[in-house]
Amino acid sequence: MEVLKILVVFVRTLILYALVVIVMRIMGKRQIGQLQPFELVIAIMISDLAAVPMQNTGVPLLNGIVPIVTLLITQLLISLLSIKSIRARAIICGKPTILIEKGKINQSALRKELYAINDMLEQLRIINYQNIADIEYAILETSGEISVVPKSQKRPLNPEDMGIKTDYEGISTSVIIDGRVLTGNLEQAGKDRSWLIRELRKQQYDSPKQIFYACIDPSGKLIIQPIIKEARKKI
Repeated sequence: MEVLKILVVFVRTLILYALVVIVMRIMGKRQIGQLQPFELVIAIMISDLAAVPMQNTGVPLLNGIVPIVTLLITQLLISLLSIKSIRARAIICGKPTILIEKGKINQSALRKELYAINDMLEQLRIINYQNIADIEYAILETSGEISVVPKSQKRPLNPEDMGIKTDYEGISTSVIIDGRVLTGNLEQAGKDRSWLIRELRKQQYDSPKQIFYACIDPSGKLIIQPIIKEARKKI
């Protein structure tokens, strides 16, 4: 009897875990710190609703599934409404607030947002701004993060400022991971398996199984890192 109860708990946990993962995946790819307030509330409620049927087998599984699905639908409707209506988005998510303007702290904005100056200074130091006078604008975003627009004299130097022309830089495309060829990525890069094998042989490798990681860089060159077999220690 006790074994059966443990098995029931095990199965219920797997079902609820899969459901929560699917729900969070549907909700989007934002990190926790980037969630809007209503999204964070829904995420917390979903975790609580899933925990109850896991711990108490006397609670029907549907009592956890139905509220979770309801919250998912609610979140999707609110997200759709905030996309379609600027006014609704302002009500649901709020508006960005300027905390620093032209090197001066907006004290009324800090009081309105209940944001301590020490917290603001800490966040600015984290993103490498120690001097408020170097900041043109610091904006408290609706996610709670601070965005900074530095003064033109204090911004990082880039090639454009020096009149230097640079070549286009794209992204590398992974084509082998842990000995397995990623056919879709290979085709997306405009290459085929025959080309890959030829390039491997040029670098003295006979098979993709010898490769831990390989990618095609923006110039079309194959970058390879082989699998390194650890030498067995002699006893």
